[in-house]
Amino acid sequence: MTAILGISAFYHDSAAVLVVDGETVAAAQEERFTRKKHDSRMPISAIEFCLESSGIEVEDLDFVGFYDKPLTKFERLLETYLAYVPRGYRSFRQGMPLWLKQKLFLPREMRNGLQGKYQGRFVFTDHHESHAASAFFPSPFEEAAILTFDGVGEWSTTCCGIGRGSTIELTHELQFPHSLGLLYSAFTYYTGFRVNSGEYKVMGLAPYGEPVYQDLIQEKVLDLKEDGSFHMDMSYFNYCQGLTMTSQKFHRLFGGPPRKPESRVTQREMDLAASVQAVTEEIMLRTARHVRTTTGLSKLVLAGGVALNCVGNGRILREAGFDDIWIQPAAGDAGGALGVALFIWHQLLENKRDPQGKDRQRGSFLGPSFSDDEIAKRLDKQAASYQTCMSDEELAHRVAELIAQEKVVGWFQGAMEFGPRALGGRSILGDARSEKMQSVMNLKIKFRESFRPFAPIVLREHVHEYFQMSAETESPYMLLVAPVQERIRTELNKDYEGAFGIDKLNYRRSSIPAVTHVDYSARVQTVDQERHPLLYQLMKSFYDKTGCPVMINTSFNIRSEPIVCTPEDAYRCFQMTDMDVLVVGHHVLEKDQQDSQLTEKERQEHLAQFQLD
Repeated sequence: MTAILGISAFYHDSAAVLVVDGETVAAAQEERFTRKKHDSRMPISAIEFCLESSGIEVEDLDFVGFYDKPLTKFERLLETYLAYVPRGYRSFRQGMPLWLKQKLFLPREMRNGLQGKYQGRFVFTDHHESHAASAFFPSPFEEAAILTFDGVGEWSTTCCGIGRGSTIELTHELQFPHSLGLLYSAFTYYTGFRVNSGEYKVMGLAPYGEPVYQDLIQEKVLDLKEDGSFHMDMSYFNYCQGLTMTSQKFHRLFGGPPRKPESRVTQREMDLAASVQAVTEEIMLRTARHVRTTTGLSKLVLAGGVALNCVGNGRILREAGFDDIWIQPAAGDAGGALGVALFIWHQLLENKRDPQGKDRQRGSFLGPSFSDDEIAKRLDKQAASYQTCMSDEELAHRVAELIAQEKVVGWFQGAMEFGPRALGGRSILGDARSEKMQSVMNLKIKFRESFRPFAPIVLREHVHEYFQMSAETESPYMLLVAPVQERIRTELNKDYEGAFGIDKLNYRRSSIPAVTHVDYSARVQTVDQERHPLLYQLMKSFYDKTGCPVMINTSFNIRSEPIVCTPEDAYRCFQMTDMDVLVVGHHVLEKDQQDSQLTEKERQEHLAQFQLD
């Protein structure tokens, strides 16, 4: 037996992954245990979970890998600081203490995180090498072109290469400070959202605007080449030398200072979001086409934070000339922990792959799970009132009936997902046919901006009937956006022509309005019996009852908190929101039947930090 632990830490979304004899047996992000969103500390709790759930002791580990090379990254930081002396001093002063205390001494930090019991070898891979490994090695392809996009690793910001059999080779790169991820983050900052977490909001906001600034960005801010490479005019940015993303020159170009966080979103922010999204899609598409031409390969794999831009991914699938693409579900830094572990197994130890046309990600259900008996004991400690269904069939029938009644259902089943998406293990479900469900779930359940779209889950065999995707296309990881089919669209009211911005949200667009975005798009997740047996049974029951194979799926959390991990997390979220029903394993809790209710004062005090202006 060969046991390999992969670790990502100290930058964004720390995580631990355990690979045993080439199989990914456990993976989780630290934030799920500590309840601190995007926790970047050494993933001690995630490491403990991976080892305990697999029955492996620290002393049994053969290798421990880290997802990038800190000394090379430190070199880049020092060169950048020196290039901007003295303007970069404040940034230098703020960043150096953590480097001098922890990041430059990672073997020591990792040994401490492993309780001092590991005496073996540490392996450090290049950041984009980890991304590439996480994309290719679990993919269903024997060979494929590789594309990685993110903010920055050591020096690389975009890489391309080839994966064949058990090896990957990165052949070309774009280097810092020219970065698609940082370009998108700069507009995230400028539109008033938090960098490294608000990029989803910009993507969701984009369809409400028009790309009126696209030409200005491509004329002034960057020089884009036909192959997707580009050069940014760094006088518009401040991230090399300062504590902000954009400069005063940037602010003058786009008509004023950044939007203050939590202030009203205006048409200007919507148009800016639409513009940077259009530029991002163009860069992704040009790069993918170039890689298709130069490698001659018909399959593509993607990873890196920008690979979570599912609108861009959808365009690559439809327009870049590839027969198929596969995207790592944990495409960001957390997935780097998986990449380094698989890199060690396949490339360092030269173990063969046998993809057989199926991915090796196990649906990304790699986190903690709980038995019905354990769940019952935990619920009893919470003084929760619940009823237990005696079979999967009974549970599916009952929950389908509740969803058809427009109840909002917290769905906690099996192993927790690895990556940023809830895929049916830690989800909130609702009726996609409901006109009011998007607003209800955003404002009363998630406590987030009303413009944020919700994703549909659809029975795999019906995907082509509701979305412009082929009948053979799978999207089990919710990483592709596709237009809804013309046949289910509804005619807009005549007064829609006068609607601007968020007002567009109030018009019904299709027979599944809760998951149809204002541009008729949807971020699609397909549900199949192999990966999602219980969710599939629930959706079949809902389909038999309603004739609709589509439901809403959103992550089981509220704004500014990580996705729930334990039954206690789920119960607390259920109590703190206007969620109607909680299903934990085979146990069903209805809000109006709970004997133990929080006082309204307790509830409001907790929720105060999440309320929107």
